[in-house]
Amino acid sequence: MSATTETGPARPLAGRRILVVEDEALVAMMIADTLTDQGCEVIGPVATTREALKLLDDTPLDGATLDINLTHEEVLPVAEALDARRIRFVLVTGYAQDNLLRRYRRWPMVQKPFTESSLVRGLMHALTG
Repeated sequence: MSATTETGPARPLAGRRILVVEDEALVAMMIADTLTDQGCEVIGPVATTREALKLLDDTPLDGATLDINLTHEEVLPVAEALDARRIRFVLVTGYAQDNLLRRYRRWPMVQKPFTESSLVRGLMHALTG
């Protein structure tokens, strides 16, 4: 039997503040919509490491979703800043785990193309360790 609330099935991500870093507008919208449907407060989406690091400095976060390759840059500085602050995140990427650069392999990932359920499962896994 699954947990329910007065409004339907329990949403384990409800109330969490999640940063979305994604440079493809349609994908960013899909991630934001999925997280909003789960009851999250979406921070962003943003498409650059500079924007993400500014939000990280200015905004309390519970977690994040990060696209590895942003336009002309990698998301590594954001991943490292989140990791240093012990804020958990999931990498959302089109790369297979075996093809990821070694420096990214220690963090959980969700493979593109993703489904809503795989994104939620991946983020929950990242947040709960």
